[in-house]
Amino acid sequence: MVTVMLMSVVLIAGLCVLAYTLAVYALPFMLGLTAAQFAYQTGSGLIGAGLVGLVAAGAAFGILALLFDSLRSPILRLIVALVFAAPAAIAGYALVHGVTKESVPSEIWRQIFCIVGGGFVGISALVRLAAPLPGGAAPVR
Repeated sequence: MVTVMLMSVVLIAGLCVLAYTLAVYALPFMLGLTAAQFAYQTGSGLIGAGLVGLVAAGAAFGILALLFDSLRSPILRLIVALVFAAPAAIAGYALVHGVTKESVPSEIWRQIFCIVGGGFVGISALVRLAAPLPGGAAPVR
């Protein structure tokens, strides 16, 4: 019985990490999903649609990261950062709302938790975008 309880806690933690990762990368994920749906509806098949979605999501993230890294104007960098972080904050808000919908009876506290969760995910998206490349590699210019 204890083993099953521990397994369920580990599974819930894994699902939370997966949901958090998808929320942080909400813009590339949704662009990739939309591209995959379009490709599937135009007859590319399941594998082709998946490949199109992966390429579109990777390209969206790469373009945003490249723009953020190559632009020197603080205003333009802020605009690119907000384009990336705003959908992530909305996804974080929706994620926390879905989790707390049945467990938090007070609407005020639920909204507080949702706003804090959305802010946390949005700030995390900003930090991941602004993080230096691993290994100290210089960005491509």
